[in-house]
Amino acid sequence: MEQSLNPAWVPAQPVASDTTRRLGIPSYVYAVVFSSFCVMTGIIWDICWHQSIGRDGLFSPPHILVYVGAVVAGLFSGFQVLRTTFAGSDTQKSQSVRIWGFFYSSLGAIFCIWGAIAMLTSAPFDDWWHNTYGLDVTILSPPHTVLALGIIGVQFGAMVTVLALRNQTKLYTHFTANERANRDTRIYWMFALSAGFLLSMWFTLLSEQMDKWNSHHSSYYQFACAAFPIFLLAFGRAIPNRWTITASTGVYMAMLCITLWIIPLFPAEPKLGPILYHIDHYQGFAFPLLLIVPALAMDWLLMRYPKMNDWLLALVMGVTFFAIFFVVQWYFGAFQMESPYARNWFFGSHYWYFGNDPNWEYRYKFGPWSLQSTPDLLQGLGIALVLSIVSSRIGLAWGNWMNKIQR
Repeated sequence: MEQSLNPAWVPAQPVASDTTRRLGIPSYVYAVVFSSFCVMTGIIWDICWHQSIGRDGLFSPPHILVYVGAVVAGLFSGFQVLRTTFAGSDTQKSQSVRIWGFFYSSLGAIFCIWGAIAMLTSAPFDDWWHNTYGLDVTILSPPHTVLALGIIGVQFGAMVTVLALRNQTKLYTHFTANERANRDTRIYWMFALSAGFLLSMWFTLLSEQMDKWNSHHSSYYQFACAAFPIFLLAFGRAIPNRWTITASTGVYMAMLCITLWIIPLFPAEPKLGPILYHIDHYQGFAFPLLLIVPALAMDWLLMRYPKMNDWLLALVMGVTFFAIFFVVQWYFGAFQMESPYARNWFFGSHYWYFGNDPNWEYRYKFGPWSLQSTPDLLQGLGIALVLSIVSSRIGLAWGNWMNKIQR
């Protein structure tokens, strides 16, 4: 796919209806953020469906919700591309990325369109996979991998779209101070929502490696330190000095908690044998990682040292994330596994797959395979610390790029 940028970037003249009614925020921006929410809710519901009912069909309710998210993102973004291409002014086209030498699109719309195509393509592939090989035993089966890449494309497209609007604001002079503040606040929260939904998807992909049974094994912290600082610091640098990391992780926690608390309220029963654990309601997915605790410290450091060299800042952030996350999650993981106070609707540690023996010896305690000797644990944690620093440096570089997006 050939892409080219027009050399001159000139802010478009305000459109009265958009400016007065939506502070210059086009409707498709709201649409792609909404689609990201639909997709993430549908994915968590689908996991609970597999855990509680078993086999699902091509048009099961969770799948339909995911398809709705894909269609909304694809249609609204596609319409935006067509409108800019065929009815846009020269100044509007100058703000766009040129595709295939003909179409004009924002960068975010490109991600959303291709993500939606991948998601919808994965649907018949997933149905064929189930009919051929049966129920999935892992989250990342081949059709689910295609779906996950599409979802990440849509969610990242939503983030990029919001960031482009934010970075264009300073080029507009027709806003009053109050309108500019309202616009900035709305864009900030749309970004936090988009980032939080992306973080939720990222955790979902890693959930098999980061379940509570592994929380006293160094591999748990290696996955976390490699996977999360890169996103958290990218968010923090994309919109600096605004507690962005904390807001994004707050959305992530709210997404996981609300689905954990609401979905099990509805009746469900297994439809696929063997049934070893008889249930009559949905089983919940997972309580979120306590990422919001290191997020608070990372936000404070970004605001306290805004001019620190990125290499030194990556070292500080990597150590900070590793140390705080390890201490918090080590003890919280023990609470989730062993405490009877975690076996309730709030923490959800009692939810169980219907095909597993409910009397399994290690249902509520760590198995010997998930524990390490002190030397092995320390060695593994040392690797996690290095991964955290490397991930932090990549995240800062990624965030610097996102902070400059204007198309």
